[in-house]
Amino acid sequence: MEFKSETVAVHLPHHEQQELCDSRPAYRQGRKLTAVKVYTVNNESQHLLIYRVPAINLENEVMTLCERFGQVTSLRKLVSNHPNDEVFTDIYHVQYGKIRQARAAKRQMDTRSFYGSVLHVCYAPELETVQETRSKLINRRNEIAHYTGRKPRPPHVRRNKK
Repeated sequence: MEFKSETVAVHLPHHEQQELCDSRPAYRQGRKLTAVKVYTVNNESQHLLIYRVPAINLENEVMTLCERFGQVTSLRKLVSNHPNDEVFTDIYHVQYGKIRQARAAKRQMDTRSFYGSVLHVCYAPELETVQETRSKLINRRNEIAHYTGRKPRPPHVRRNKK
């Protein structure tokens, strides 16, 4: 596991927290209000951004919190220049070993109270390498083949045109 600091955070529209849906019929509403958001295979990622962490030197505590959900490959503190960011809070980039671990971490940590602040956790697929994206799509294809009882297809091999 590595810890790096002082990387500049890039703000994209999918990093913003959605409003809670309050127009659902009562029979469809769960115990707590949630936002309606759909994730495709490309939107999910091993990379998570954790917003609203109090800026009181909590690297070890964030690491301990993240390790509950699986193997953390890297943890970085990001620097933000965005004018809408909250003052006195930090942003962390966490990379997990597997997407399944990142899914569990996002589900459990989003809107969780942490040292007096409510965390916002979102996927960061823009931080993936091409190889990570490729393996993610191949993994998903194999999972679907397993669920449907079909043979998994071999990965597509590109041939150079001459």
